[in-house]
Amino acid sequence: MRIIVQKFGGTSVATREHRLLAINHIEDAVRAGYHVVVVVSAMGRKGDPYATDTLLSLLDPPDACSRRERDLLMSCGELISGVVFSSMLRSRGYDNCVLTGGQAGIVTNDDHTNAQIITVNPKRILQELEQEKIVIVAGFQGAAENGDITTLGRGGSDTSATALGVALNAEVVDIFTDVDGIMTADPRIIKDARKLQTVTYAEICNLAYSGAKVIHPRAVEIAMQKNIPVRVRSTLSKDEGTLIVSQAEADRIEARGLKDQVLTGITQTLNITQIKVACSPTGGNQLKVFKTMADNRISVDFISVTPAGVAFTVFSEDGEKAAALIRELGFEPELLPNCAKVSAVGAGIAGVPGVMATILEALTAEDIEVLQSADSHTTIWCLVRQEDMVKAIRALHTKFKLHA
Repeated sequence: MRIIVQKFGGTSVATREHRLLAINHIEDAVRAGYHVVVVVSAMGRKGDPYATDTLLSLLDPPDACSRRERDLLMSCGELISGVVFSSMLRSRGYDNCVLTGGQAGIVTNDDHTNAQIITVNPKRILQELEQEKIVIVAGFQGAAENGDITTLGRGGSDTSATALGVALNAEVVDIFTDVDGIMTADPRIIKDARKLQTVTYAEICNLAYSGAKVIHPRAVEIAMQKNIPVRVRSTLSKDEGTLIVSQAEADRIEARGLKDQVLTGITQTLNITQIKVACSPTGGNQLKVFKTMADNRISVDFISVTPAGVAFTVFSEDGEKAAALIRELGFEPELLPNCAKVSAVGAGIAGVPGVMATILEALTAEDIEVLQSADSHTTIWCLVRQEDMVKAIRALHTKFKLHA
């Protein structure tokens, strides 16, 4: 059985016009000989009647609702979207059925509002596909082992789609959104940003973790388990979008003539505060700082540990809280707010000398100070002042010739 999973995000199902365009993509897949599993998000975004945030705004007061009951409410948007989608498909002559996440076999832990998938049993989906039905699954949700409805947190519908793709051994998972694919940089900053034809799982995970919001990295990591190709596509066009594959497959594509570059893309994360703490290495002082951050659920990044102290970053909303906690330890932190992380991502970085020198050359030419830096085999991160962020992105995009 040739299976394709097609996920349609909130903007793709928000209006009747967009839903009809989504159905055109489903029809294309059916004509191509696929059995189709459709994963739908709730309709639209905050302010639209059935969007998840709109449903949450009905709570009065919002903090009086348990996380279990909150999941019941949040799961409604995808169910409404699925049934509306079903009726439109049926009017076009396509037999189909709608399944909740739990009915589709998605079993999670009981961490309500941010559940993790334990396993997927696609037996019910396969039974429906064998009857030549299109199967519509409510994204963003599953069921705990006791039967309670759970939701999967941010990027949950992407995660639903790739988890089902892996369980069904799908040929491909299509993530439909309102953009043509993954770009070399934010097109609001770089007007001539180029659409990427192919990226690796590792590259897109680093782009996503570093600020790109086209697909959730958790969804990509799941697809990577079984090397299921993922395409990020626009509902509004027939373009094939950006293909996400393994490094080995990317190498084969490159060998066919699509030569990759050292850098694949540039992305950014705003509203970061840098914190420096001078402390001696004796008495476990560095450990005290980071354990205090962990105990208070403050996420840290850009970590640098030396005998003279530590430096790291937090999201700006956590800056003052982090500083107060450090003062309680007896240290005086030095805070630099209004910073941004600029990330240069590319599988071609590994083993290539001079990439960091080229980055510094581009930033120095624009009088941009690098406050901290870090690297991995696919990514180099630079912390800059937020006022320099746009200039830094443009300088790097030009220096590495990523434009269209």
